[in-house]
Amino acid sequence: MTNYLNQIENVLIPLAEKYVPEGSSSKAVVDQWLHALANGSDLFASNKGISRDIVLNTLNSVLPEAEFINLKEIVYSHLALKPEAYPKFRFIDLFAGIGGMRLGFQNNSGLCVFSSEFEKNAQATYSANHGEFPFGDITKIDAADIPDHDVLVAGFPCQAFSHAGLKLGIDDTRGTLFHDIARILEAKKPKFALLENVKGLISHDKGFTLQVILKTLTRIGYSCNIPKDVIHHGTAKQIQAEAKKMVLTSTDFGVPQNRQRIYIVLWQDGLIDSFEYPKPIGVNVKVGDILEAKPDPKLTISDRLWEGHQRRKIENKNNGKGFGFGLVTEDSPYTNTISARYYKDGSEILIAQGGGNPRKLSTREAARLQGFPDCFKPSMSNTQAYKQFGNSVSVPVVTKLAEKITKHI
Repeated sequence: MTNYLNQIENVLIPLAEKYVPEGSSSKAVVDQWLHALANGSDLFASNKGISRDIVLNTLNSVLPEAEFINLKEIVYSHLALKPEAYPKFRFIDLFAGIGGMRLGFQNNSGLCVFSSEFEKNAQATYSANHGEFPFGDITKIDAADIPDHDVLVAGFPCQAFSHAGLKLGIDDTRGTLFHDIARILEAKKPKFALLENVKGLISHDKGFTLQVILKTLTRIGYSCNIPKDVIHHGTAKQIQAEAKKMVLTSTDFGVPQNRQRIYIVLWQDGLIDSFEYPKPIGVNVKVGDILEAKPDPKLTISDRLWEGHQRRKIENKNNGKGFGFGLVTEDSPYTNTISARYYKDGSEILIAQGGGNPRKLSTREAARLQGFPDCFKPSMSNTQAYKQFGNSVSVPVVTKLAEKITKHI
């Protein structure tokens, strides 16, 4: 089945090449087309004249039996993670990483109709698990080419905006990756958007960054739980106080990790009055819940590294920095936040092992610590796997947010 899928993809590549945006690949276009054909959704660049009939005729001209195949079976048969047979809404996945946000919405009967991720290693992991290669440089993608959708989801980088000459419109965000979220929202007008970022966004540039983001979004027709009057005429402190209510912690949603993130939920003006953020699910968890029964002995850190961790912790304490390694046992209620640097020395999360040296998490444990199912395939490179899980989201948190959002679609 997989060989036949590869054959189909190869047939479509010449047709797809004329629709590939700069910074993306023909595989991204072909994969999106095949998933769209399998699900009856819109094709990328359909506004430029590409249609279901054109794609199918191209297939049939080379593979006469193509008209008789079950495309949905061909596209999804090799995947452990797939959308429901009859999805209830459509969404797009921007700054997608390895698809943690996607899983949260897919868990709530959503269908992803477009994805974008710039980093090549994350693209490969995303493709291996979701069966589609993400588009690349979002700054080069015409918003009109993106299929219609009900929800835009994005975990975007935190970047500062210039203070010079601000009129607080969409043009003020040019030169930042947030600008591409804003222009796509303005062009496609989905009912909802979910934007995820580090908690530090609230204090970034003394609140100015968040203020520009919210002013931009409310000027293009979106609302959030912070009143527009506060966004446009309030102080940065007032906005920050309200934004703190949008911060969710992974430990409240069945994940034993002290990970705090801001989740900005937006909706078209007038669609709802306010959004009810999910409440803690009330499940007690512990680190042992995510640990493997027989960890690889190679995960145990060396005497030299362990001595270095202990020495730096003492030095940091003496210097008033207060930061060192994070040592937990299987009975600990949670770990520190896993970060993209975990592959370097594992210092933020070390697992105690009796009287010997502690060990790092395995990549499977790192996946579980973010709530990814065991059928998820990590990168074959441990370094990349740790980076990718550290950069990702806690899937159960997004799943609960998506559950609340989809009630209004």
